[in-house]
Amino acid sequence: MESNALIWFRKGLRIHDNPALDHARRGSKHLFPVFVLDPRYLDPDPSAFSPGSARSAINRIRFLLDCLSDLDATLRTLGSRLLLLRGDPVPVLCTILKDWNIGKLCYEFDTEPYSLARDKQVKDFASISGIEVFSPVSHTLFNPAVVIEKNGGRPPLTYQSFVKLAGKPPTPHTETYSELPPVGNVEGYELLSVPAIEELGYGDLSQEEFSPFRGGETEALKRLKKALEDKEWVATFEKPKGDPSAFLKPATTVLSPYLKFGCLSSRYFYQCLHNVYKTVGKHTSPPVSLVGQLLWREFFYTVAFGTPHFDQMIGNKICKQIPWRDDEELFVAWREGRTGYPWIDAIMIQLTKWGWMHHLARHSVACFLTRGDLFIHWEKGRDVFERLLIDSDWAINNDMPKEYIYEPWTAPLSVQKKANCIIGKDYPKRVVVHDTASKECRKAMAEAYALDHLGDNLASKEISNGLRRKLDDQKASRPSCLEQRKIRIK
Repeated sequence: MESNALIWFRKGLRIHDNPALDHARRGSKHLFPVFVLDPRYLDPDPSAFSPGSARSAINRIRFLLDCLSDLDATLRTLGSRLLLLRGDPVPVLCTILKDWNIGKLCYEFDTEPYSLARDKQVKDFASISGIEVFSPVSHTLFNPAVVIEKNGGRPPLTYQSFVKLAGKPPTPHTETYSELPPVGNVEGYELLSVPAIEELGYGDLSQEEFSPFRGGETEALKRLKKALEDKEWVATFEKPKGDPSAFLKPATTVLSPYLKFGCLSSRYFYQCLHNVYKTVGKHTSPPVSLVGQLLWREFFYTVAFGTPHFDQMIGNKICKQIPWRDDEELFVAWREGRTGYPWIDAIMIQLTKWGWMHHLARHSVACFLTRGDLFIHWEKGRDVFERLLIDSDWAINNDMPKEYIYEPWTAPLSVQKKANCIIGKDYPKRVVVHDTASKECRKAMAEAYALDHLGDNLASKEISNGLRRKLDDQKASRPSCLEQRKIRIK
C-alpha cells in the first residue's frame, strides 16, 4: 500500500548516491523533501568576532544557502521541490509528520553529538506514532559504530589499525532518477524560498569579500570531474607534497566543503578515484594518496564518534592535559593575521576571506598557535576554524622583495621604506621571537607529558593550573620577550 514519505535533508544535500532519498521514494504516493532552517545555526550574533551567527561565519552560511538552492533546482527538474521551513527542527518535524500523514521518515545518519540528540527525539516520536524510520549511514564510507564494535567497543586510535578494521567500503548507489513522487498537500504551512545571505540580518555585507567557492551538488560534481581529468595528478597525489602557498589555484581538489555538506558522496568519490587508479596502473597509496585522505576523514569521524568529550581537553581520555597559556592579546593577533609572520598572517587572512586554506597551511597556523610558538589552547583555535572554515584573501605583501617575504623584519630599513612596509608601522612586529618561543613551548610540553603518564587523577585541572602558573612566572621574568609581543599597527 502506498504511503506518504518524508526525506529530511540536513547534510546529504544531494541526489546522487543518497540511500535515504532512494528508500523514501520507493512505494510512496507523495514525497515531502524537507529542510529546516535552524535558528541555533543561523540567528545573527552581533557579539561574534566576524559577521554571521554564533556558530558560523557568513562564508559557510552562504555555502549552505548555495547548496539548498541547487538542491531545490535539481528536485524541480524531477517534478518535486525543496520544502523549506524555519524553526527548532524537533517540534517542526514532529508537527509535520502528523499533519502530512507521513508513513515513512528517511534521513541520513549523523554522528555529531547535537545531531544525535536531536535525531533521537524525532525518531522516538516517529516510532511512537507508528512511522517507519530509515536512517542509513552514507555521509561516511563506513559505519563508525561497526568499526568500533570490531575493535572491542573502543575506537581505533591509529590510522593503520582503523584501515585494517574498516575493510572495503560499500559501493555507491548508481541509479539515476527521471522523476520523483509528487509533493503532497502542504496547505496551512508557510514554505520559504532559499534566502540570500543579505536577508538573514548579519548587518551590512556590501564590503565583505566572499569565498570564491560556491556550494551545491552541481558544483561538487563539476569540480570532481575536472579534478579527475588530470589522471596523472590523481595518481601521483601525495599529501606531504603540494604548494600550500598556491592561493589563486589551490594545489588540491577543494572538495572537502562538498563532502562536509554531503553535496558529494564520499562513496562515489572513493569509487571514482579507484576507477582512475585502474586506468593508470601505478599510483600512490594510503595514507598519502587521495584515497588515503578519504580514509583519514573516516578515521577521525570514527574516533570522534567513539570518544566522549572529543571536542575538549578536560574529560577527554585520549587528550593530553596541557597547561595552555591564557593570553588574549596573542590569540587575537593570531586570529586576525597580525602576528608579524607573513606566512601565518597570509593563511589566517585567507581563512577569514575565503573560509578555506590548504591542509598544510592549516597545520602551520595550528602549530604556531599551540605547541609551536604561542602555547595557546587548541580549543580556542578550534573555535576559530569551526566558525570560519566552509568545510571549514590570500594576502602576502608583494611589495616586499622575495628574500624578505617570510622574514620581513630582517629587511634593511632602506628596503622597508622602498616597499612602503615599515615593520612596526605598516606591518606588525613579531608577536614572539620564534627561536625563543618554540624552545619554551617544547619545554612546557615535555613537562606536561611527563606528568600526564602518572594517570587521570594527577592529570587534573589543578595540576594543569599549577603548570600554567609556572609558565606565566617564566614569561614574566623575561621582559625583553614581552616587548617583542607588542603589536603596533596604524
